Amino acid sequence: MKKKKLIITLALTGNVPTRERNKYAPLTSEEMVRDMVDCYEQGAAMAHIHARDENEQPTYKVEHFKKTLDLLTKTDCPIIPQLSTFSGLQFKDTDQRVQCLSLVPPSATLTCGSVNFPDAIYENSPSLIRLLAEKMYQMNIKPELEIFDTAMIENAMNLYREGLLRPPLHFHLILGIRGALPATPKSLFHCLDLLPPDCFWQVSVAGPALIEIATLVLALGGNIRVGVEDNIYYEKGVLATNVMHVERIAKMAKACGRELATPDEAREMLGLVN
Repeated sequence: MKKKKLIITLALTGNVPTRERNKYAPLTSEEMVRDMVDCYEQGAAMAHIHARDENEQPTYKVEHFKKTLDLLTKTDCPIIPQLSTFSGLQFKDTDQRVQCLSLVPPSATLTCGSVNFPDAIYENSPSLIRLLAEKMYQMNIKPELEIFDTAMIENAMNLYREGLLRPPLHFHLILGIRGALPATPKSLFHCLDLLPPDCFWQVSVAGPALIEIATLVLALGGNIRVGVEDNIYYEKGVLATNVMHVERIAKMAKACGRELATPDEAREMLGLVN
């Protein structure tokens, strides 16, 4: 049986990395676009994008997302942009969380519940989750259903039963965040047992278990998100670049007999409209 093609999603920079923590972290729009182009050439089909302001701090403001998307368009790089609706724990107002959707990206994140981070609560109220789902449905934006614990899978399925999510459902299992699902094979298999049939699923791993879990994901036919947002280190003591992360997953996929999906193929697999 022919193996499914692998979609590699690039997690560019997130909200946490700083130049002090990783000098290679892309913190300006120009640097993010450079990394998107370089990582596309190594096999990434999608890029998960957070915005940074003129002081290189996380921001929800749409003009900073727009600058990055405009610069990406000028490169003619076909990588699929996916915008994050989480711009940092300090931004909690609904208007802040939904602002980037006005750009009508092909995909955006929809975190399906609240979770305890090491020193704060990442709050996603039922009303906010529903509002994001409704807006994405109306605008034909594919939600990436972020799953930090197993209860969030059922929250997502409730939205689907209510007609607020279109198939194929796109689940993102996030492992290794302290306070959430641990990065273990047992956690991965438990989550997979709870997912509906015929969904699209990918995994990201924070921490040193990345390679162990990524090997399982490749063998099981899943997809992988990787980048400096999730791991500032390539290995112990070695700072990572996004290209290093993507290149390694691409080599692992080849060793496992998994071909890489192009952005056009990924659009078809995910049912993207925009």
